[in-house]
Amino acid sequence: MSAYAALTKASYRASVRDRTTVFFTFAFPLIFLVVFGLIFRGKTVTESGRGYIDYIAPGVLSWGVGNAAVFGVAFTLMQWRRDDLLRLVRLTPTPLGSVLASRYVIALAIGAVQALLFVGVALLPVFGLRVDATWPWAVPVLVCGITAFLAIGLVIGARADTPEAVAAVANCVMVPMAFLSGSFYPLDAMPSWLQSVSRVLPLHYLNDGISKALSGRADLGSTALACAGLAVFALIFGAVAVRVFRWSNES
Repeated sequence: MSAYAALTKASYRASVRDRTTVFFTFAFPLIFLVVFGLIFRGKTVTESGRGYIDYIAPGVLSWGVGNAAVFGVAFTLMQWRRDDLLRLVRLTPTPLGSVLASRYVIALAIGAVQALLFVGVALLPVFGLRVDATWPWAVPVLVCGITAFLAIGLVIGARADTPEAVAAVANCVMVPMAFLSGSFYPLDAMPSWLQSVSRVLPLHYLNDGISKALSGRADLGSTALACAGLAVFALIFGAVAVRVFRWSNES
């Protein structure tokens, strides 16, 4: 078995070992969907005639996927370093790229399952999400979004030494970003300066790309813009993650 395959298998086992964590990884975004879906049930946006759920669901989905990518890789990296697993890996010919690639595959798989489950629930009559024919444009945006938030998680996991530190830092990053990027609150209702601030946050581009894809407003230009914005963040945080990566807490 190759080093990459072995690490991917180990990452998968680490991801599914804690059933409570697995459950809330998928259930947590659905809780917000249920709450907002029931609050705005039957209500429509006057300008477009579409239901509020068509605007709320993509934002909550984007936040849930990004949240899972950040927390998943940050906790795993911190635990592997704390338990000296990374130091053992370093003693082998395994390159750093294989370590990161193994987590990337797991993050993509979790994100795909999250998206399918979330959209499937949102399509139920009680919520009434409408998905237009442009939905395939969401796929490249989703991949780029997971990549960007995985890079953020790598930075957090490389520096945090305890589960409490990972949770504190990740929440401080993800919760304010959710509100400032329009996941839980429409950007159009925010002051203009806050709308400008949202454009320097990766979740804004993930929200925008997913929302347009599911609501029939996506095209090559809008999808390319969302993917480009996410790619920039992925490159920036990826470079930082490689720079601050530690094989051991003692290094």
